[in-house]
Amino acid sequence: MTSTTLEPPAPLAAPATAAGVAAADAAPEAKAGPASRAVWTGFAVVLAASVMDLLDATIAQTAAPAIRVDLGGSYATIEWVTAAYTLAMATGLLLGGRLGDLLGRRNVLLGGMAAFTFVSVLCALAPSPDALIGARALQGLAAALMVPQCFGLIRELFGDEGQQRAFSIFGPVMGLGAVAGPLLGGAIVDADILGTGWRAIFLINVPVGLGALLVGRAALPRTKPVAPGGRLDLPSVLLAMAGGFAIVYPLVEGRELGWPAWCVAMPIGGLALLAAFAALQARRHRNDHTTLVEPSLLRRRPYVSGLALVATFIGAMGGMVLSLNVMFQNGLGFSPLACGVATAAIPLAAIGGSIASAVLVGKLGRTVLWIGLTTMAAGLVVTDLVLRAQGADLSAWETAAPLTLTGFGMGMIFMPMFDVVLAGVQPHQLGSASGLLESIQQLGMSIGIAVVGTVLFDVVGSAHGPAAFVGAADHALLVGVGLLAVAAVTVAWLPRHARAEGGAAH
Repeated sequence: MTSTTLEPPAPLAAPATAAGVAAADAAPEAKAGPASRAVWTGFAVVLAASVMDLLDATIAQTAAPAIRVDLGGSYATIEWVTAAYTLAMATGLLLGGRLGDLLGRRNVLLGGMAAFTFVSVLCALAPSPDALIGARALQGLAAALMVPQCFGLIRELFGDEGQQRAFSIFGPVMGLGAVAGPLLGGAIVDADILGTGWRAIFLINVPVGLGALLVGRAALPRTKPVAPGGRLDLPSVLLAMAGGFAIVYPLVEGRELGWPAWCVAMPIGGLALLAAFAALQARRHRNDHTTLVEPSLLRRRPYVSGLALVATFIGAMGGMVLSLNVMFQNGLGFSPLACGVATAAIPLAAIGGSIASAVLVGKLGRTVLWIGLTTMAAGLVVTDLVLRAQGADLSAWETAAPLTLTGFGMGMIFMPMFDVVLAGVQPHQLGSASGLLESIQQLGMSIGIAVVGTVLFDVVGSAHGPAAFVGAADHALLVGVGLLAVAAVTVAWLPRHARAEGGAAH
């Protein structure tokens, strides 16, 4: 088998993302009224940008084992194919959001889409693992320019009265993309179109991107920037990027290098850089300068607990998908398409989980998160027991039921998570709060892949054969269960209820 990772299906009413919550409460006013054909055409461009990001995340992770077979490299290559993208996106999202304010959402979206399309060609032509990983990082930065603009553009296209109709379409499209991504990626790799193999998963972005660019130039609204003439806080951006890289890089490479001393010191330095970033934001705030993050947010325990919840839950999800992909493809010899089919129960069940939580969250509030985390952890534990019992004789049918349980719990978490985390945030803080949550989501994915991947490939070691990979996946899934347990602890400090439509907790 999101964002990559398996990106979660969005709920069927509106996208369950931090940016979506902020757009509903904090986006600038725009035209309302019935949407014209041009408005829907512009909406199609926004959908294309979001789907390109989603599919490139899910497709690439499904294809990662096949990429390593073709290009060579260590097992860390499998981790970096996804982690380079998500890490670059995590550290670039704050930059992308600020550039949208300074230069206009339309301009930044089109610029990001052009860069994404061009870098996709570089990914497809990569002659070595290092070249591909570098291109994937550039692709993540391009996605960080596109994604923050999407929800604001929907507001600009449809206005207050029409945006919910647009979101009711956006959610199912993203859900369908999450389900289709692993299957589509596997099918493309197996089809070996014109002998391109895995390279075709990046080449498909070229016609989509070029078409969306041509249509977007004509259809997207030419609204004025929110903060014209403002300044970009480049030192803060560089501190955030350097801090995230310093944490993730040694976690991925440490096992391969035998854990030298710098692999221990570098994450500590990364935390120091992030602390310096927070201090710089506080100083800029005191001096009445524009900040990338509202410093007061980091003094709110419920919000900081929400950041921990997002990081640990997303990390568990990313590590789970990595483990299953490696086990099925490298261990059991599944093709990428067969692997996508074997794990399809997760995103399909997640759609059902998101529907169930949408019904329950109004009455149960944050308790829904505990139910979802417990259900997902139970599914992983049962999957682990199946792996232990079957060993090298494992088949996809034997994991279908526990993975369905896992996916259902995962969907229950995604639907209310951002709404609950943002429930105590003041309206003027929403833009900053949602942007930071989106960044932590991507950073959590990178860290989860790095941590779980370290355990997975350490257990595999130099062994070969199905039994070694099934046993390694067994250990790796238990690490995911541990991350979910940490996530469950953080829920106790969250607001009791989700953010109401009007902007306050209810």
